[in-house]
Amino acid sequence: MSPARRITLARVAEEAGVSVSTASRALRGRGDMSADTRTRALHAAEALGYTFAGESRGRPRDRTAGVIDLVFGNFHDPYTDEVVAGARTTAAALRYDLVLTTDRPDPEDDWPHRIRTRGTAGVIVGLKMPTAAQAALLREAGIPLVLLDPPSEAPASLPSIRTTDRAGGVAAAEHLLARGAQRFILIGGTPSYRFGRARVDGFTSTVHSRAPKTRIVRVDADWGASGAAAACARALRELDGQGPIGLFACNDEMAVGAYRAIADAGLAVPRDVLVVGFDDVRGARWLHPPLTTIRQPLREMGAAAVRTLVRGIEGREPAAETIELPTALVVRGSTTHAPASSHPSARTLEA
Repeated sequence: MSPARRITLARVAEEAGVSVSTASRALRGRGDMSADTRTRALHAAEALGYTFAGESRGRPRDRTAGVIDLVFGNFHDPYTDEVVAGARTTAAALRYDLVLTTDRPDPEDDWPHRIRTRGTAGVIVGLKMPTAAQAALLREAGIPLVLLDPPSEAPASLPSIRTTDRAGGVAAAEHLLARGAQRFILIGGTPSYRFGRARVDGFTSTVHSRAPKTRIVRVDADWGASGAAAACARALRELDGQGPIGLFACNDEMAVGAYRAIADAGLAVPRDVLVVGFDDVRGARWLHPPLTTIRQPLREMGAAAVRTLVRGIEGREPAAETIELPTALVVRGSTTHAPASSHPSARTLEA
């Protein structure tokens, strides 16, 4: 009998300091347990050379699967629709199929286990940070992983694709100042993700450096239109002084909510409030007036994530890196008609 056959699950459990049932669930990628517990069990199994009898752990080694998994918490919203379009086109051009995988809330149905058992070639995770245990399961199976717009800073060992969020916030502030805004409302997102913090920082630092005495009323919403409408209503009541209002929302959906609150307050866009959003999803141009926004290159980000992943799949994996694609200001009707009380410089830009 080979040494690997003599290693039992009980031996793995003893080495990891866990029960046999916990070790079994950890190695199968099932169950709700701490990342540390799952990682200890995986490392113990690897060190001892243990595998489940008759079970192939990880993707099949006798073929190269032509499948890439794109993992999000949910699909079919303006953001993911754009990412999927870019990722699918690029995957097809590179002769891979794209599978959309949902990160379900059930801990007994963890997405890395589903991916590992179907022979996936590589994984892109969008707007989520895999746990240490999830990353370990993919690493043990030899499945490359790329992060797309992670909500927190990515580990140094993982490549990630993102956009120039801070520069986008700077561009929004510069545009509103140039249009003659004298008072400001900033709608930030909660939870306070990495990209939201960068947008807020770029905006506030620019306004304070260019117009030190200018007030910014900061409110937060849950990244959706309804919460942003309520937050914007509070900010409008709190905002004092005279002069045009400049409003920056950290995504386009929150800008939609701001439109609603502005109208309910008896004000108008852009006569009374100049509005800038972030993302440039399809619906932004169909608002009335069309929304000025910071374009996030979502399709290009999806495509870049696929290209980066395929380099890893095909054995040309570069050193882990962060790839930033540039944002761009898209000017539309929500800021193009400067209020009558605007500064001359704003009217000059309008001409």
